[in-house]
Amino acid sequence: MSFDNLNEREKSILYNLINYYISSADPVGSRVMANRFSMGISSATIRNVLQDLEDMGLVKQPHTSAGRIPTELGYRVYVDTLFKPEELTANEKETIRTGILQSGRGLNEVLGQTCRILGQITNELGVSIGPKFEAGVLKRIELIPVASERVMVVVVLSSGLARSVIIEVEASLSEAELYEVEATLNERLSGVTLEKLRQTIAQRLGDISGNGRLIHLLMESSEKIWKEDPSKEIHVAGMDRLLAQPEFSDVQKVASLIKLLDDGKLLSEFFKGEMDEGLVIAIGKENRISQILNCSMVSSTYRVGDLSGTIAIIGPTRMPYEKLVSVVEYTARTMSDVLGGIDSKQK
Repeated sequence: MSFDNLNEREKSILYNLINYYISSADPVGSRVMANRFSMGISSATIRNVLQDLEDMGLVKQPHTSAGRIPTELGYRVYVDTLFKPEELTANEKETIRTGILQSGRGLNEVLGQTCRILGQITNELGVSIGPKFEAGVLKRIELIPVASERVMVVVVLSSGLARSVIIEVEASLSEAELYEVEATLNERLSGVTLEKLRQTIAQRLGDISGNGRLIHLLMESSEKIWKEDPSKEIHVAGMDRLLAQPEFSDVQKVASLIKLLDDGKLLSEFFKGEMDEGLVIAIGKENRISQILNCSMVSSTYRVGDLSGTIAIIGPTRMPYEKLVSVVEYTARTMSDVLGGIDSKQK
């Protein structure tokens, strides 16, 4: 069913009902709407329009004697056609920008601080996901001795991102041996995505005869070196604020959500595999993850060179979309600037 032909009265009443319910969490009756909003129509007229909206599946009565609340479809119509993103104040922008800048320039520090800022500003659950490291193009590899039989492998991407892993070697290697292997690796592997390297490392290095034990070890450790653990890429903050909301009084629902966040892998893979670039608002069952079917999620991508990551807010479907959309979009832009080496000065 198309809702493009809702008349102005229906749009106005649906918009006011949703905004009132978002702020109060109380079902909204026609008399409350007539008293609270200056629409120039009687409560009887509002009641008739509410019945029409209910017939269209946009609102419902939780109890026969109660007022109406929005349905997931009603929220969808609201975010697609009715709501107006709220302009952030200069103080709010400064809080976001300063908070991210204070975290330092390391990716994990920025991700951790960003989700905390999102949770604090919105009173919802703040989530930040690192870029898909495997999609990055290898710029160089560095081999650094850290102990007699341990070597740090530093993987640097063309985007500027880097990660390191420690591998155990059978015997100590001289700096000259490490330098020789490092030069060979960079000659053969640079300019290729990590995902491709993980799949083809044996073919690319299999014919090397010198320093065979280290080369063989690097091939055996391809999963560890080239692929990031999805559960380690997700940062979450604000659960205490989320649990204070009436929608999360159900212990079973809360336990399911906490389990999802503790694991992290499912949510991380969902963001990286199914979310579109740019701003996305997913309401209720649109999320396709059972643990958050009763929640809404507002997400946006940020850029780090040629890679993209995601930040998001998760909360009840009764969330202030007009404000949260602006918060998420501004935060994503600021993250892109900070991670790109630019101090965001957006106003």
